[in-house]
Amino acid sequence: MAISADKVKTLRERTGVGIMDCKSALTETNGDIDKAVEQLRKKGIASADKRAGRETSQGLVETYIHPGSQLGVLLEVNCETDFVAKTDDFKSFVRDIAMQIAATGPRAVSREDFLQEEIDKELEIYETQAKNEGKPENIIERYVRGKLEKFYQENVLIEQSYIKDPNKNIKGLLSEVIAKTGENIIIRRFIRYQLGA
Repeated sequence: MAISADKVKTLRERTGVGIMDCKSALTETNGDIDKAVEQLRKKGIASADKRAGRETSQGLVETYIHPGSQLGVLLEVNCETDFVAKTDDFKSFVRDIAMQIAATGPRAVSREDFLQEEIDKELEIYETQAKNEGKPENIIERYVRGKLEKFYQENVLIEQSYIKDPNKNIKGLLSEVIAKTGENIIIRRFIRYQLGA
């Protein structure tokens, strides 16, 4: 099947992917743009994992002050080149992450950022709760693990649901931006200030 230049252009505009990859995806999906987008996203997410080891020494420090000046966020997001750091896609992503942090108040970027003592304390609390609720011994461990997963989803930035699209989490959003820019991107660190907190 011959793929028109217009279809390739449309797919390229929607995904930010190279012309040859767009043409290949359209050929494999018989010209179906939506299926081609899905296929490229799957490939992009897979290739995001390959980029994970690449050095990120460029990027942006973003500030977000919530209207009323009662809440603010200072965020650092890194990428590989200053070229990508200046793109609208990257800037928009960084702004969205700063707003996400302001809205949801995560405590860490990833699970690894928590000290083991903090996690042990959470596990101890959940186990005590389970016993106080009279849960049978054989389900306490499953109950505790479930509560810990919920703790991570609420407190770990990359595991949170994206406030603008609850069907995505931040890790998925990050993978999309990595696929679109072709560079490794790392949410390095943040601090969230709330007046009186």
